[in-house]
Parts: sequence; C-alpha cells; structure tokens
Amino acid sequence: MHGKLKQLDNRYAEIERRMEEGTIYADPAAYTKCAREMKELEPIVMAYREYEKCRAAMVGAEELMSDPEFKELAQEEYSEAKEKCAQLEEKLKILLLPKDPNDERNIIMEIRGGVGGEEGSLFAYDLFRMYSMYAESRGWKIDVVNVNETELGGIKEISFVVEGEGAYSRLKFEAGGHRVQRVPETESGGRIHTSAATVAVLPEAEEVEFSINPADLQIDTYRSSGAGGQHVNKTESAIRITHIPTGVVVECQDERSQYKNKDKAMKILRSKLYEAEQAKQAAAIAAERKSQVGTGDRSDRVRTYNFPQNRVTDHRLSGDVRNFNISSVINGDLDPIIDALVTSDQAEKLKNQAEQ
Repeated sequence: MHGKLKQLDNRYAEIERRMEEGTIYADPAAYTKCAREMKELEPIVMAYREYEKCRAAMVGAEELMSDPEFKELAQEEYSEAKEKCAQLEEKLKILLLPKDPNDERNIIMEIRGGVGGEEGSLFAYDLFRMYSMYAESRGWKIDVVNVNETELGGIKEISFVVEGEGAYSRLKFEAGGHRVQRVPETESGGRIHTSAATVAVLPEAEEVEFSINPADLQIDTYRSSGAGGQHVNKTESAIRITHIPTGVVVECQDERSQYKNKDKAMKILRSKLYEAEQAKQAAAIAAERKSQVGTGDRSDRVRTYNFPQNRVTDHRLSGDVRNFNISSVINGDLDPIIDALVTSDQAEKLKNQAEQ
C-alpha cells in the first residue's frame, strides 16, 4: 500500500508542477484531464502526507523516550501519533478502494407504483417528492421526462433526470423495491395497508460511449396526455422509441416540442442499453460482487416505510443503524441512510480485499 501511495504522491506533485508552470493551459484537453486527475488524487495524497507526518512524529517521540526528563511527555506524544496513524491508515485503505466509474455521472431514475393499487401510486408520488427534496438540498437539478399520473394525485410511473456532482454515487443505493405500511386516507376502518413501488437508477450514458444504429429504432409519435392545457391531445408531440433488437421501449411527453421529446427519449434509451451492457459484463463476475450493498435488481425489497411506528427500515443494514425517523426521510433527509449504506459497502469491499 505504501509503495502505491508514494507513486500517487509523486504523480500529484508532477501535475502540480505542470499547473504552476502554466504551459498546460495552452492545451485545454490536457488541462481538463490533469485537473480531473488532480481532483481525484487530492484526498488520497493529503491523507497520505498527513500519515507520513504522523509516522515521523512517532519516530521523534520514540527517540525522546530514552531521555528520562522527556520520557513521560514523549510517551504521550507517541501514543497520540500512533492512534492517529492507525485512523489515517484505515482512511487510506478506503480511499484506495476501486472507484465506481459511474459515481460522478448524472442519473436517470424511474419510479413505478407496485402492489396496492391507488395507494401504491400515491406512495410512488411520495418517493418522487422525497427524491426531489433531497436533490434540492444538494443543489442538483431534476428534469421530468415522462409521467403517468392517476386521478387522485398518484403516479403510476415517472422517469426523470437528476443532474449534479456525485448524483449516481449517492442515489445508486435507492434501486430496488420500496414498501410502505400505513393507513390510507380512503380507509374508513383504520386498517394498515401494505403497498409497494419500485425504483430504478441508471447512470446517464455519454453518446460517445454507446452508439445506436438508427435502423434498429422504431419511432412513433402520439398525442400527449395528462396536465398540459390546450397542448394536450392537440399535437402529436409525444415520442415513443422502440429499440427493436432488445425490445426496450422509452416514452417522453414532457416537452411541447417533438424534437425535445425525441432528444430526451434517446438519452434515456442510451442509458438503458448502457446499463444492460454493464449488467451483462457484471454477470461474468457476479460471485465476486455478491457482497456489495444491494444488487440493483428491481425485485429486491430494500426498504420499508412504516408510518404507524414512525420508522424507516433499510433491510441491507443491520442492528441499530438500520432504522431511521420516517418524517425526516420522507421529507428528503436521505443522507443518514445513504451514509450508512456507503459505510457498509466500504466495509464489505475491505473485507473482500483482505480475503483475496
């Protein structure tokens, strides 16, 4: 580990030198690449340099212990430095874990009401509201692509783009089945109902990464439905794209412009095909990745929202850290859950790395 850290430190120093010289600014592509690499290396290098200072402090304190006059003070300094070194070493192990290449991408999320009829659709709306509030708290932008609403204000299904730094790194843990237990407003007898919704999280694919043959596409136009005033059912601006080889279908009716709807639909189609290709590759090493937090499979039940008990339980966590306050979570305070899932994920990866 120490050899690798030294190499990264040298690389960071080299980039730093090139930046200070200023000649790199003449090549925008090279500058962008170096700036991105420097940003990725910075937390590792800063932690490593702090770790090296701690090690030096340990050596210095150890040398002073031979002097009776300074022995007690040196022993205290040595113990403090040793403890800090141990903490930094664990931090560095986590920082050196392989990064998910999709972590910094924007994402496309899809929510679908599941079992429970109208109550499932209302729960799907609650989830969309929850993610919208969370995105707002982090300064991210949400762009709705397609929505199919119910008469009572629920959502049968919705697709939306979340744009912002690190969106996938945080929200990838939301993929799976979400279950709710509560008394519906329409329930006169006060009985608790169990309903569900599914959430899919797709990293947004770049056009250069995934080419699509236009001959493989069937593009249909139709009149949009739902809220929209005079625009509704007047013009065929809504778009449906079918990828014939895979059967993947994407719809977009959010924009008044057929061109804009087609552009958004293509963005989602590209991401779905990209995800399918990634899943195919991941299947080959599924055994190695089995211990990761959540599989992303939509059939997984990842979380239960229990309103009568004022509790949200994430089933991928264990012990006391698996339960959270429901009013905070449903109003967009997802960081405590996501932080716990990130920590659990890192612990599993460290365990796997140690066993290899």
